[in-house]
Amino acid sequence: MRYSALSVFLNGLRGNKAWKPAWRSPSPKSHYDVVIVGGGGHGLATAYYLAKEFGIANVAVLEKGWLGSGNIGRNTTIIRSNYLLTGNNPFYEFSMKLWEGLEQDFNFNAMVSQRGVLNLYHSDAQRDTYMRRGNAMRMHGVDAELLDREAVRKMLPFLDYGNARFPIQGGLLQRRGGTVRHDAVAWGYARGADSRGVDIIQNCEVTGIRRENGRVTGVETSQGFIGCGKIALAAAGNSTVVADMAGLRLPIESHVLQAFVSEGLKPFIDNVVTFGAGHFYVSQSDKGGLVFGGDIDGYNSYAQRGNLATVEHVAEAGVAMIPSLSRVRVLRSWGGVMDMSMDGSPIIDRTHIDNLYLNAGWCYGGFKATPASGFCFAHLIAREEPHDTARAFRLDRFARGFLLDEKAVGAQPNLH
Repeated sequence: MRYSALSVFLNGLRGNKAWKPAWRSPSPKSHYDVVIVGGGGHGLATAYYLAKEFGIANVAVLEKGWLGSGNIGRNTTIIRSNYLLTGNNPFYEFSMKLWEGLEQDFNFNAMVSQRGVLNLYHSDAQRDTYMRRGNAMRMHGVDAELLDREAVRKMLPFLDYGNARFPIQGGLLQRRGGTVRHDAVAWGYARGADSRGVDIIQNCEVTGIRRENGRVTGVETSQGFIGCGKIALAAAGNSTVVADMAGLRLPIESHVLQAFVSEGLKPFIDNVVTFGAGHFYVSQSDKGGLVFGGDIDGYNSYAQRGNLATVEHVAEAGVAMIPSLSRVRVLRSWGGVMDMSMDGSPIIDRTHIDNLYLNAGWCYGGFKATPASGFCFAHLIAREEPHDTARAFRLDRFARGFLLDEKAVGAQPNLH
């Protein structure tokens, strides 16, 4: 069934009894051409593009919980392509272009809102850094505007421009950036993949990876053994655990990233705003709640919860940028498990084990990369060669010394 205004109207006349489930709940087959481990945004997008773009529909997506229970439902919904380095900029711009046509492509309302992303700067040195990044973006055909203090004040009058420690001098604006409803992304990709014959199997935990003669042949799961021609790992914060089942050690650490939502407010923040003097970012949801976050918790963890020290740090940065936040009540918080790579950039590559493919190391950038990550991973699996925009995301770059360090802080996962 294709969703449209007409289908909503006609089903309303019929008592809404003709709607069908968005996707099936099949039992796993004994063998698939491709098994994707991880039913988050990247895994579902990979399955969708494998079927739609490359004609490979004998695919299973295995999710150990319910669909949307991982990082795809535990983020701050921001999309952007305001990157500096050549290895990152084309990839995230490719993702942005896919976002712009996504709802029409998979026929689902993902609530794509290109409200603009503004990065504030607070010093002359930071202004020059943002100017360099904006110039690099424009050289790659990406929109960027460097705003002075008065232009930012006109756009966002509620910021603390007189802060003695962190005076706001201006900002770098990407108007095409914004937010997307995270759950709807998972639902849309799941529905699109399912309609093309992909099996989405929930509550199916992978407990082992079977290998014969140096190549993978299938996965042991809580629902039995499933044979396959290729295995694609897209397990986010659990990438190291799943890869270890195949004897593969990854240059990744798992850290918790907390996010928060406030009580509902009247329209307040029209854009996504980031604090240049500290790691804090905020936007306002369609329900009125302020959605915000900050740094990862500084210790390794697989738990979907964080600690109070980070809560205090995030609140401090938020109030420094917007003093009126001190009067707003926080309703709830949640944690996502981030697979932090050594240089802060992702990995989309074949491994040294035959027929085992890896999509991991997304750090803070996993959600905004969802469409391009899925497309490029599907391209790699189907064509056996990397997509042009993902050639820098090689697994062996750490051994070769070709780090893709966007933040320029070195090879420490907890700093990215």
